[in-house]
Amino acid sequence: MKAVHVIEGRAVPLERSDVDTDQIIPSDWLKRVERTGFGRGLFSEWRDDPTFVLNDAQFAGAKVLVAGPRFGTGSSREHAVWALMDYGFEAIIAPSFGDIFRNNSSKQGLVIAQLSVEDVDDLMAQIHDDPSHLVVVDVESGLVELPANGWQRSFALDSMTRERLLNGWDDIGLTMRHEGDITSYETTSHAPTLTGLFDESGRVQSR
Repeated sequence: MKAVHVIEGRAVPLERSDVDTDQIIPSDWLKRVERTGFGRGLFSEWRDDPTFVLNDAQFAGAKVLVAGPRFGTGSSREHAVWALMDYGFEAIIAPSFGDIFRNNSSKQGLVIAQLSVEDVDDLMAQIHDDPSHLVVVDVESGLVELPANGWQRSFALDSMTRERLLNGWDDIGLTMRHEGDITSYETTSHAPTLTGLFDESGRVQSR
């Protein structure tokens, strides 16, 4: 995944609480084989409503989603993160999140910024007042800012999640940090292996 340091962009105020993963990406979309293209299914059942906020042209191209409490609860589907990122969101700001959704997000580079209910409500109100507001989410300093009016709030990230984001480490990337040790073990270990067990045709050799 790509390293993430600072996200700058406009925001979308999603004034709904308890948005679960089935609402983020309905189950019909889980039949897809590819990992791409899920953005078209993001909130697809709600997007049939012309008044839904993602259908509002003034929020088109936003990189930050601001939502109500308990965002991303429900089933553990990674597709919810894929859909949000494929649509163009790079950070989600909310008062609370589903634990599995939060974990899936950190492994794929989607920044989760948890603020208080009061701060989220305040942020939403300001975005409504002026949809052109630039929102900055700084991973290293743990800050959410609206530079135009000096609004600034801090959010917490555990050290491992921060390191993942800043260095672009997914699970494979974390493993490859130990590539030298793995190679050394493979070349020096006397543990049983399958080497020599099969012949060139793939059949088990007699011993």
